[in-house]
Amino acid sequence: MSGITYLKGDATAPQAKGVKLIVHVCNDLGGWGKGFVLALSRRWPEPEAAYRRWHRERAGNDFGLGAVQFVQVSAFVWVANLVGQRGIRRGSAGVPVRYEAIDAGLETVAARAVELGASVHMPRIGCGLAGGTWSRIEPLIVQRLVSRDVPVTVYDFG
Repeated sequence: MSGITYLKGDATAPQAKGVKLIVHVCNDLGGWGKGFVLALSRRWPEPEAAYRRWHRERAGNDFGLGAVQFVQVSAFVWVANLVGQRGIRRGSAGVPVRYEAIDAGLETVAARAVELGASVHMPRIGCGLAGGTWSRIEPLIVQRLVSRDVPVTVYDFG
């Protein structure tokens, strides 16, 4: 048992009481327009606007692989933009996912979740357009979040 709850549903509509933190993986190019981010943007404009500003102003901030930006979208919901993929295309360097960046980002997410007393909600991060495998991502979630008693729910859409 991983300690992760799996549900069929929409990760942008987290099923929990209290403060909720929705985590997803972004690329390091400033691109926002395919995959889970479309569902986020349909629900809230703030995560996309904040991500694009974060990327645009990257010379003066922490934007880069492994970094996380937290955007509050309602009284009890935050979105975590986690930079966990290099580029957007599969190529000679393989798939865009960067497991070490996701691991580092999840450490930051865990600290914020504990601080907020939040549960964490996500699709199968890093496994869609980023090209990662859940068998490599799930242990990172267990190590960084579940081991710190942060409740985690993973949503499979449809």
